[in-house]
Amino acid sequence: MTEFKRVFRDEVPAMRFIGKKYPDFGPFWGDWFANGWFDRIEEAMGGPDAILKIWENGGGYVGLERRAEGQPFQYWIGMFTPADTPVPEGFEAADFPAGALGTVWIYGPEDEVHGAIPGCAEAVRKAGMNFRKDHAGAVWSFENGLCPRFTTPDEKGCVILDYCYYVE
Repeated sequence: MTEFKRVFRDEVPAMRFIGKKYPDFGPFWGDWFANGWFDRIEEAMGGPDAILKIWENGGGYVGLERRAEGQPFQYWIGMFTPADTPVPEGFEAADFPAGALGTVWIYGPEDEVHGAIPGCAEAVRKAGMNFRKDHAGAVWSFENGLCPRFTTPDEKGCVILDYCYYVE
């Protein structure tokens, strides 16, 4: 059973997301670990602590989503980095201005937390936050698997997955 442990606003600096874009969700995460792609992004930003110096909740492996009415869905896997991070060959980037995130901490067994993501939008709205849209009218959101709260289960066998929306 999952629950929303916390819903909060988190101010973030301008950041660059570096990753690879996919047409939809799928079994792509294994490739990232097998090919050391997260390591390449961490090296490009000068080590994983570079993002933690500018954003306390940064440093996670991210599944980034872009949704807009009448436009193709985008799903990216990668990491947020400082805004000036060079993009390694074979990767793409999306730049985000400074702003705010509406973040939901989803608590539960690892195999169940992703199933609670559809309820996060309403939780963010109920907390008084409105989604920010980009220049093309898209809403960006992402699952942020942070160490250790997502990678190390507690005594009940549960983890916390951060799910975030860019908000106004």
